[in-house]
Parts: sequence; C-alpha cells; structure tokens
Amino acid sequence: MQTYRNFIGGKWVESVSTNHVENTNPARSDEVLGRVRLSTREEARRAVEAASEAFREWRATPAPVRGRIVARAARLMEDDRENLATLLTREEGKTLNESRGEIQRAINVAEFCAGESRRMNGETIGSELPSNFAYTIKQPHGVVACVTPWNFPVAIPVWKIAPALVAGNTVVFKPATVTPATAVRLVELFAKAGIPPGVLNLVIGNGSEAGDEIINHPAVRAISFTGSNGVGLKLYEQAARRGVKVQAEMGGKNPVIVLEDADMNLAVESTAQGAFGSAGQRCTATSRAIVVDKIADNFIERMIARAESYKLGDGMDASTEIGPVVDGSQFKSVLRYIDIGREDGASLVCGGSPADGANLRKGYFIKPTVFAGVTPDMRIAREEIFGPVLSVIRVRDFDEAMRVANDSEYGLSSSIFTNDAARIFRFVDEIETGMTHINSPTTGGEAHVPFGGIKSTGIGEREQGSTALDFYTELKVVYVDYTGRKREGNLY
Repeated sequence: MQTYRNFIGGKWVESVSTNHVENTNPARSDEVLGRVRLSTREEARRAVEAASEAFREWRATPAPVRGRIVARAARLMEDDRENLATLLTREEGKTLNESRGEIQRAINVAEFCAGESRRMNGETIGSELPSNFAYTIKQPHGVVACVTPWNFPVAIPVWKIAPALVAGNTVVFKPATVTPATAVRLVELFAKAGIPPGVLNLVIGNGSEAGDEIINHPAVRAISFTGSNGVGLKLYEQAARRGVKVQAEMGGKNPVIVLEDADMNLAVESTAQGAFGSAGQRCTATSRAIVVDKIADNFIERMIARAESYKLGDGMDASTEIGPVVDGSQFKSVLRYIDIGREDGASLVCGGSPADGANLRKGYFIKPTVFAGVTPDMRIAREEIFGPVLSVIRVRDFDEAMRVANDSEYGLSSSIFTNDAARIFRFVDEIETGMTHINSPTTGGEAHVPFGGIKSTGIGEREQGSTALDFYTELKVVYVDYTGRKREGNLY
C-alpha cells in the first residue's frame, strides 16, 4: 500500500508517526488508495525551518526567474492533466469532467501568476520637497503557510502557492488529510519545474498537531487558509497574538433570487448546477433559492424534476453527473442536516436519503435534496451544509427577497434571475456578498478575476486575479533625499 510522504528541504521523507488514516475512494469506500501518516510536530517544525533557511536565496532570485519556474509548473500540470484528474476523482469523488475543469483552473492561475512576476511594480510619488524622490516597492514576507481544504485539492493550493512563490516567499503547504495523493503529485510537479530545495515544503497531518505547530512557529510570517469558519477563526486568533498576517476564506450560504420575470428554464438549470454540482461541496454552491411567491410553485415543480433526473455514480464513469460526498464524516453531516430540516418543519419534496442501487451502496452518495416551505430562521437556511441540499424560501417581492438574501452571517457569492435592469443594478448595489452573478449560477470564477467574500466569509485580502499578490507582499515606501543638506522645518 502506498504511503504518502512529506517533502521537506527538497527531499521526500516518510513520516515516523505511528498515527495514520487510510485514503479511500468515496465512490467505493472499501477501496483503499493509500495510507496517510499524520506528521508530528517535529516534522512540521523541520519543514518551517527548511523554508526559513531557503528564504534569503529565493528572495534574491529575480521575480521573472521565479515566474518562469511557476510557468514550467503550469506546463507540467497541463502535460499531466489526465493523471491529475484521475487522482482527483478517485480520492475526492467529483466527476472526471469536474476534475478536468479544476485542473484547467489551476493551470490558468499558475499562468497568470507567472505573468505577474514581470509586473511587481511599485509607484513613483512626487514629493512636496525639492530634490526628493519617493517611491514604493513590494517585498515578500518570508515563510508563508498555505492551509488548504479537500474540496478543490489542486486549484486552491495552486492559487495560494503560485502567488506566494512569485512574490518571493517560501512555502509550507499543509493540505487536507482526506486528499493527500493530489497534494503529493502537485508538489512533485513544482519540484520537477525547478523549485529549489526548501522553497516549497509539504507536510501532511492533522491541524491540531502539524497545523498548530506550523501556524505558531515564529518563522511563519503569513498564513493563507481556506476551510471552515470554526477552524479559520481559531487560526486567526492564534496568529493575531503574534501579529502575523492572515488571509482566510471560510463558509458561505449563497443565495439565488428568482423574480417573476425570470427565464424559468435558465433559473432552474442554473440553480440546480449551483446546488448539486460537485455534490454541493463548493464554497460558492447555491444553498438558498429565494423565489417570489407568484412563481414559486412552478419553480419547485421544475426543480424537483431536474434534481431527480441527475445520474449519480462513480466519477470515473463518463455518464455520471453527480459523484459522492468526500467521506463518511461528511456523509453523516449532510444526512444530519437533512434530519434537522425535517425537525424544523421544512417540507422535504425531493431526495433526502442515501442513493439507491447496488453500485452506489458502497459509496457516500446522497440524492439531490430539495426543501420547500423553508423560513429564514431555520438552521438549513442559515448554516453551511456543504452537500447537495437546496432550501427554497418564498417571498412576496424583490424588497423582501433582498432582506432575506442579506440576512446571513456569510457573504461569499450570490445570483439573481430577472430581466429588469433597474432591479439588477439595485441588486448589485445592495447584495452583501463579495461576488455576484446576473442570470447565471452562484458558482464559477476566472483566474484573472479576484475571488473572495465579506462578512464572516472572508478575512484579509482577496485571492487570485489583480489582487493575487497583495496578500503575499509588503509595501515598502522609500524616500531619497539628494539635496545633500540637512532638512529644515517641520519633519512631521
């Protein structure tokens, strides 16, 4: 059985830990893909020390040279696309087409960040003093910790690692223990691209031990995290005690508003894609459908038909539309939320149980689920479920729809379906999310466009696009006085 190894100081090293978990295929829970040894604090400490030792030389490497290495990694990912997609499908569960899409997103991000290596520009600022020159430069922090989740185990690491490296930081990468194979392969490709020893390090282990050691190590000067609110806020509290810069992308409870003039076919199909694609395991997944009462019955009827039409199965089967949730723990969590919805009085109109069929019983498959009669105070309307569950909330009109949409602690993504230009622009002005879509799903994004949320969803600078390097650099202001004289007057 394969045992996944750490990558520390340019060498692949098997953990000495006796604690381990098995990496299984969520479509066939009896198929063991490999063993994960849960790294010790000492191993995590060595990874940080290796990154710290490598920082000075990597920082001194010209940014375009760093960018060329990241660009080579993008080409290697492209060459390895099918292998990566297969690994991703087998250990995370999404369909092969979804995996291919994720790999392409990772390639696009790496390409974009490589290009940014030639645009690490500051600005010149006219001084109010004669014969004085003021300008700004961007400099790296040092060691950056990248802590990533299991739902996008290739794309999310790349959109953290690539800008961190281009900016001149060294990296300690701690992936989710549920998806070790993709993490190992990704680091193999970066190493093959020419990353010097110690510049990129991989540690596979629990957040409570390896993760805790990494984020509290004094050499770690910035932390980029994607995951749950509970873990993210705890990490933020710990880092704040050391004055460390934190970027955290956390939960979402993304609404779609459907108004009476919407294209109903488009609204239903887009909402279903957002709610059930990737088994609902996307931070941008559509969780709440807020529908004007006049058209709600029609919307619900069509949504039931669409949900029941999906084919569930192993993501390696080309005909599969929805794969399993990632593991037994997530499976139980989603089913528990379905029970909570029933207990709170919502009307279960579709799904709500493990999938039937001999080929599905060994996997963590849950039928696409639709609740009607949901009120904004119910837990299924307020808490992130992270599974194929959609809550439909009826409202009187656009104004009530906006109040309900914004009545959430989260603020990641949103969408509206209408052809009324005035209400579209009111929606854009008033919706409390970091990203929004008009007549399209709440999901999706592009490599050259910023990504992130507000309220309890996001802390720190946005990721990707024109903001990709903001978190990974410090701005330094430089004053050059070439008068050759002592400055007179108020020095502020």
